[in-house]
Amino acid sequence: MAQYIHFTEAQREQARQISLPEFLRSRGETVKRCGNEHVWMHGEEKVTLRGNLWFNQYTREGGNAIDFARRFFHCSYQEAVPILLGNGAGTVIPSEPYEREKKPFVLPPKNGNMRRVYAYLTKTRCVDPNVLNYFVRHKMLYEDAEHHNCVFVGYDENGVPRHAHMRGTGTGSAYKGNVEGSDPSYSFHFTGSSDRLFVFEAPIDLLSFLTRYSDGWQKHSYAALCSVAPYTAKQMLKQNPSITQVALCLDNDSAGNTACVRIGKELAELYPPLRISRLTPLLKDWNEDLQEACRHQESEAVQCPILQV
Repeated sequence: MAQYIHFTEAQREQARQISLPEFLRSRGETVKRCGNEHVWMHGEEKVTLRGNLWFNQYTREGGNAIDFARRFFHCSYQEAVPILLGNGAGTVIPSEPYEREKKPFVLPPKNGNMRRVYAYLTKTRCVDPNVLNYFVRHKMLYEDAEHHNCVFVGYDENGVPRHAHMRGTGTGSAYKGNVEGSDPSYSFHFTGSSDRLFVFEAPIDLLSFLTRYSDGWQKHSYAALCSVAPYTAKQMLKQNPSITQVALCLDNDSAGNTACVRIGKELAELYPPLRISRLTPLLKDWNEDLQEACRHQESEAVQCPILQV
């Protein structure tokens, strides 16, 4: 148990207001500026920093500087305050309090054609054009006018767009992110009629899975979390009580595997009769599996046992 230390309210407030980018740099960490914010990679987790505030894009959690120290340095409150106040960590700069302005959700303007999106998803990512056509026809996928990103749209139960995830199509582009104001309960998803739900991290992984295991895919339900937080999966289970089986198909890496354990426990507690399984790609993710199969021309020969009803 950590020894109790009395902190004055001024010390507590100073610790809460420490600039996280400066704090991390003082400890030798790499922090990159991204517009008005900074980005810090914690392993495979992307953490957005704005002054003394942080937000984990994968786990969808955040807080102030003290919460940050406790979460990422695995320490108690009593240990976090001295660390933030510069206990052997060099000089740190307090930040001005910042409250993020919430903007309304607006879909990016559409481009006049989808040539770049189709070229990127079919040629670079090996996704079946027939699968793409389905989602394009249902206005769930398009190309944005300004940057020619893929835009994956999620709708609510009334058919209103509530979420959009963008993925860069340029050569070597690693850009991906959710449109500001998106509701995480309605990320890219499809609802079928069977009792099975397949849950992925990213829309391209979902499309890759459908490309490889396309036989009767519209019978089942699918969700791309666009993170590793289960908001959309929970919303789909709430709206579709007939779903009794969930396959967690997140990435085969530390973040994905850890998230599967956490999400599995959370869903099991919320829906006790639910049968939850882990479906793991052979490589890092389902698109890597698809690209590897395309290189070896094996995509038609591989079957997925879980789809054999």
